[in-house]
Amino acid sequence: MTASSPPNAKHGNADKSHNSAEAAGKSPSHFIRHMIEQDLGLDKHNGRVQTRFPPEPNGFLHIGHAKSICLNFGLAQQFKDRARAACNLRFDDTNPAKESQEFIDAIKADIEWLGFEWNGEVRYTSSYFQHLYDFALQLIRNGKAYVCSLTPDEAREYRGTLTEPGRNSPYRERSVDENLDLFQRMQAGEFADGEHSLRAKIDMASPNINMRDPVIYRIRKLRHHQTADSWNVYPMYDYAHCISDALEHITHSLCTLEFEDHRPLYDWILVNLEPESLRKACHALGNMGADEHYVLPQQTEFARLNINYTVMSKRKLKEMVELGLVSGWDDPRMPTLSGLRRRGYTPAAIRHFCDIIGMSRSESIVDVGMLEHSIRDDLDTNAPRAMCVLRPLKVTLTNYPDDKQETLSLPCHPKNDMGHREIPFGKTLYIDRSDFEQVPPPGFKRLSPEREVRLRGAYVIRCDEVITDDSGEVVELHCHADLDTLGKNPEGRKVKGVIHWVPAESALAAEVRIYDRLFNNENPDDKSLGDFKNSLNPDSLQILTGCLVEPSLASAAPEASFQFEREGYFCVDRHDSRPDRLVFNRTVSLRDSWGKQNG
Repeated sequence: MTASSPPNAKHGNADKSHNSAEAAGKSPSHFIRHMIEQDLGLDKHNGRVQTRFPPEPNGFLHIGHAKSICLNFGLAQQFKDRARAACNLRFDDTNPAKESQEFIDAIKADIEWLGFEWNGEVRYTSSYFQHLYDFALQLIRNGKAYVCSLTPDEAREYRGTLTEPGRNSPYRERSVDENLDLFQRMQAGEFADGEHSLRAKIDMASPNINMRDPVIYRIRKLRHHQTADSWNVYPMYDYAHCISDALEHITHSLCTLEFEDHRPLYDWILVNLEPESLRKACHALGNMGADEHYVLPQQTEFARLNINYTVMSKRKLKEMVELGLVSGWDDPRMPTLSGLRRRGYTPAAIRHFCDIIGMSRSESIVDVGMLEHSIRDDLDTNAPRAMCVLRPLKVTLTNYPDDKQETLSLPCHPKNDMGHREIPFGKTLYIDRSDFEQVPPPGFKRLSPEREVRLRGAYVIRCDEVITDDSGEVVELHCHADLDTLGKNPEGRKVKGVIHWVPAESALAAEVRIYDRLFNNENPDDKSLGDFKNSLNPDSLQILTGCLVEPSLASAAPEASFQFEREGYFCVDRHDSRPDRLVFNRTVSLRDSWGKQNG
């Protein structure tokens, strides 16, 4: 490409198209925004809006997490002109057995890529382990928690069912002193994993199973990626999450609907801690002013994102990675943000998708076509055009001078001013095999014997001779070029078809990876189909070697997106592509052909 149209200008352009709408305040409203506006009107939180995004570092983020990211970080952005608004990034790192620094780094990179900034330093639940431990001692002293010595199997038996109440543990009435002693010895490492647990003392007859004396601490003698070997006991999510929110002075704790039944426990823990101790700890951590009114956080639930033809379970995604069914967490077929990024999805398209699907408390399934529409819409506006021949067929222009070489100037975009790219034109070129038929079917408007077609940005040509090999396969076409048709229509006849091409001498070899949906069943989690892996699409990846692209793509940067004319939208693979070995990934087809194929 010429200097006026750098091929790696993709993300700036893509973000700009949707950022203007966001800056204009066009993000759709929803019940959570209404709630925050009401709280601001009542000055419930001293003019503050403090949200948080609390991922577990046990895998890569997927498109479902993008909805929560856009909600929490987006609300902080939307209210920053009306309130002291910010969003924390806090890793819920309470289970070191499944966590790693690799996942932490990937999550941070994904959030930054999406275009969001967290408030201050990255936070970790593990940073509050001492506070959480001290609060557990406080609950024990106040008779609100006890050390239970039931085995895991016994605990399940005592817990009861959805229709039958549970039974009190025989250790429920241990004395405060005994509970304090046992819990401190648990932390000291005197007991084996699973030998004891610390449970909240609530109500074993509660209709909400989450309130039946839930475990809030368990023994896990594991090295932690942040705290090393400092702890032998680790807090459970339900216990650590609400207290971490309180310590960070979160105003609105937003989570998906599966945590709705956990909200009573969230509230119970905070209400049963001594309010002044929470306030002092929050102030000591620098999360509130000395004279600021302290208000406990409020949990609010919203519907999670479900998309058809997609698996959103982190456990199942991890299983596919570990079994080698995909190349990794960032395989372009994966619904992970890293996978979508590598496939060519832009931050603006994902943010736009999260806007248009809306926010509600009703579970529903979003058509994956909406996600594909978002990226098509973005790239149609922002992706420069280029030509790529996926299955090359040689064409020789018999009347074109052997020693003649032209340089044609083609626009990088048909509507937007992205400059022009220069493409050499000579006697020999390549077209795509799909654009030629020896016996054309009805309605075929491309090249065939004795028929004419226009080469994109060049001449009208007519096929005069078909060259085949011994097996009868077409290997070359001899064509006649109407040299009076560059930039104008031929006289006395109308040529309907236009096909793309690349120059034989200067075209660049490329590998093109044609990605499709990873699952061929609308609901891969449908238990009637057996294991979800039974729904894997065997044609989700086709690797085409021997492809040829126009020479302007020689300097295409990793992640740069293009519309390969008449083929689809593609991007330069961010890991595998090199100047001497170009690799392009198909982001999405030009049109949704899935419904026709699978209808």
